[in-house]
Amino acid sequence: MPTRVALIAIIVERPESVEELNGLLHEHAPYIVGRMGLPYPKRAVSIISVAVDAPQDVISALAGRLGSIEGVSAKTAYSKLFSEE
Repeated sequence: MPTRVALIAIIVERPESVEELNGLLHEHAPYIVGRMGLPYPKRAVSIISVAVDAPQDVISALAGRLGSIEGVSAKTAYSKLFSEE
């Protein structure tokens, strides 16, 4: 199945949601290339970027599930390249 490289940008405004967010990311660990998290105490948010290499439907489902968590926003930027893995 073809895969794409994408970056999921996540803003966490509710610290209580982090456990659920981390659980979802753990479920998708085989697709995660890297992750960077930045706490921003001045605005009481955390900013997380997750690089993935996965089938389009997996990326879309993950971003949708992340965005459905209370206090979490997620947006995805996709590469134009496909891989036949």
